Amino acid sequence: MLFSVAVTPASEILPGVLADVIKKAPLTPEKVAFAWRLAVGPAVGKATTVTLDGQGVLHVKANTPAWTAAVRKSRSLLHLRMNDLLGEGTVTSLQFQTEAK
Repeated sequence: MLFSVAVTPASEILPGVLADVIKKAPLTPEKVAFAWRLAVGPAVGKATTVTLDGQGVLHVKANTPAWTAAVRKSRSLLHLRMNDLLGEGTVTSLQFQTEAK
């Protein structure tokens, strides 16, 4: 008798597992920065820095006006992704600015 086993690719399982692990860790600046890099990917992660204040406002600083505009366009998606990674309601809003050089 042959058995068939459904195999789920790791790429479908790992994001949820990673989000669960991250949510359980204490909320630190390093955790917020790590979640941000996961949410935006390596290119945007290199062009931006984030801090989360006590009211849940995620302050996003980009190194050029073009990067500021790019991340601002994705505000809703980034808000959802950050709360998926950090816990619902952790990020209440996002504010964007360009770093002064």
